[in-house]
Amino acid sequence: MDKVNILIIEDNLDEAKALQELLQRNNYNVVGIASTHQEALTLFYELPIDLVIIDVFLDGNPDGISFAETISIIPNALKPFVFLTSSKDRQIFERAKLTKPFSFLLKPFNELEVLYAIEMAVEKFYDQPNVFVSEHQDTVISECYLFIKKKNALNKVKTDNIIYIEVDDRYCSIITEKEKFVIQISLGKISELLCSKTFVQTHRKYIVNTNAIEKIILEDNLLILKDNHQVTFSGKYKEIIKSFTILK
Repeated sequence: MDKVNILIIEDNLDEAKALQELLQRNNYNVVGIASTHQEALTLFYELPIDLVIIDVFLDGNPDGISFAETISIIPNALKPFVFLTSSKDRQIFERAKLTKPFSFLLKPFNELEVLYAIEMAVEKFYDQPNVFVSEHQDTVISECYLFIKKKNALNKVKTDNIIYIEVDDRYCSIITEKEKFVIQISLGKISELLCSKTFVQTHRKYIVNTNAIEKIILEDNLLILKDNHQVTFSGKYKEIIKSFTILK
């Protein structure tokens, strides 16, 4: 499991450090702190970033908004972002709103408000609203990662590292190369969200990463997966199994 990577754009060093400490205390990874518009763009395109927290004003100018406007118009570059400001100027707010931020926080920031804003940003960005409403471990699923909530923080699991998924009632056990995660989601729902070309259902209880299949034993309805994991497939899904042409 990886930490969610956050870029902070803030020209007040004390406030940037306070925000960094808050995020690190809650198991988030601050990959960089930028104090200018140009530095923010440089770090944004150089670093692995999952979310950005942006101060609206940098050195007295609304350059935080300019940064958001820039990343919003570049294809495949957009990441969820949250505005942070002490400004009460309505015109500034209206301009900032046009960039479609995922939240708008007023300084001085409150720890819970920041944490909630991060959750809301991830949910909205991946169009999976109200995922984190319960106290259980819940999950937002993107093309490349699962964002799993544990306590107050979100953690990342790379979907490529998933070997298979097993359902038990309303819960799914996600078996990866390193860990096992139990999340509250139905097999049907997780099937909708994962890439159908890579993840296929082989049984009413199992979804398998086809890249993790090492051997198929048709007479036993058995799949041998990476790290010697074994799952069965039912007759209903046998034709899908037979259609595989590349086995790893």
